[in-house]
Amino acid sequence: MSGHDHRLTEHEADAMFEPPSWDERYSGPEKIFSGDPNPQLVAEATGLTPGTALDVGCGEGGDVIWLAGRGWTVTGADFSANGLARAARHAEQAGVADRVDWWQVDARTFAAGGRTYDLVTSHFLHPPNGGMVEVTRRLAEAVARGGHLLVVGHAPSEVFTRLMESRRKAMFLAEELLPALPDDFDVLVAEQRPRTMTRDGVTVDVHDSTLLARRTS
Repeated sequence: MSGHDHRLTEHEADAMFEPPSWDERYSGPEKIFSGDPNPQLVAEATGLTPGTALDVGCGEGGDVIWLAGRGWTVTGADFSANGLARAARHAEQAGVADRVDWWQVDARTFAAGGRTYDLVTSHFLHPPNGGMVEVTRRLAEAVARGGHLLVVGHAPSEVFTRLMESRRKAMFLAEELLPALPDDFDVLVAEQRPRTMTRDGVTVDVHDSTLLARRTS
């Protein structure tokens, strides 16, 4: 938000988490994200045997395309129709469209409906007011026996102090997600990992809250 923008109310800030806001963001010609895979996905999925994967909050499809290019059969899920349309175009351009499909769904009401995947992943999905715990519980239901769950988000940081309270509350520590895991999950990673990112042209140090768990077979 620039200095010329009016100060958002909490209601307006909350609206930024809803599908219409993201459809608007994706309606322009420019890319919103780099298209590169998220670094924690690369770190954790590189050593896994490719199978089926579900990426919830897939946005423009960078992680979906990376997984598909490494032999995974991937479902990209997002609540933005415009985002999914962009992701589909990018998958076509990358030559992996035959390995992916798309699912328009809101992570906050997502239900696996009996479908399971060898890898379920979500990166930087931040529903308001601590909602990621409930989202993690829903994602865990979609993990197949022997499969993995990878959830990554922004850890609270001084870098984000200028954000509205509702947006700061959407951030989380990895250990805060642990109560969402069923008893048949083994926690492999629950930590905040340092990363350097560029924000508004400034390089800053942040931490990625990273939860990796495996459902026992």
